[in-house]
Amino acid sequence: MERLEKDGQGLNLTYEVRDGILNHQTIGKPHTLEGKIVRLSDKIAYIHHDMDDAVRAGILKESDVPLEIREVIGSTPSERLDHFIHDIVTASMGKNDILMSDPVAQAMKQMKNFMFENVYYNPMAKSEEGKAERLMETLYRHFLKHIDAMPQEFLNLLSEGEAKEQVVCDYVGAMTDRFAIATYDDIYIPKSWAL
Repeated sequence: MERLEKDGQGLNLTYEVRDGILNHQTIGKPHTLEGKIVRLSDKIAYIHHDMDDAVRAGILKESDVPLEIREVIGSTPSERLDHFIHDIVTASMGKNDILMSDPVAQAMKQMKNFMFENVYYNPMAKSEEGKAERLMETLYRHFLKHIDAMPQEFLNLLSEGEAKEQVVCDYVGAMTDRFAIATYDDIYIPKSWAL
């Protein structure tokens, strides 16, 4: 954020924005209402994206979510999102805080536990972790050897004295899943010839 953006110039972010970015994780405690909204939004988004991925992968069905959770927050992604948003607005109204009502917060916690038991620790999902680690390690080693193949903004950091290993780590670490896979494919998977 300080050096990677805008060709190494960094971003001109306010204290409030920095605080929100630094504290949006589960253990963080944002100091602003905006940061608190981002933190809750991230939690909701992660669970929904992971649930959607698990359904598409055939690991779960929506009906696998326990009834006591569905009765509180809904049975479909759109119902859950709608319920979370309205609950946060209602529970936060008139308060100098951003929060969920107790029943919804409890259902969110149960949903998180359900996801850990059925998705995050699921042998089918866990079996992909090793592949992802090898993919990232391979890309890291590749770009250490082929440093000039990285975008110019990262090469500029090298000329400013940043360590090669850190710059490559920043580049590979900033890749989305899809971009990392596409980059790996482009580098290592032979192209088929058009006939």
